[in-house]
Amino acid sequence: METDSMQNPFENRAPSLEGPATDIMAVTPDNTSDLPEVATALYVETGGNLSLVTERGTQRQVAVADFTFLPVGTRRVMASGTTASGIHALVVG
Repeated sequence: METDSMQNPFENRAPSLEGPATDIMAVTPDNTSDLPEVATALYVETGGNLSLVTERGTQRQVAVADFTFLPVGTRRVMASGTTASGIHALVVG
């Protein structure tokens, strides 16, 4: 498949929180470091407890099921209190 002729629907669009994410990143929970970019949502492959710091800076803990999309702005996923795994950050930008 030739990528030079592939149409890119994102090419002339401004990033928007109302549209799809433009990238997805694997997350390693960490008590001290923020994600490289604030995530617009998290995707969790294996459910459990998820401890996170929201975009507003509030620490929250939620229980999530397998294959969950959690649409909350997230700046950090904490190692302490997180038992869920296969966590991915959806980002726009």
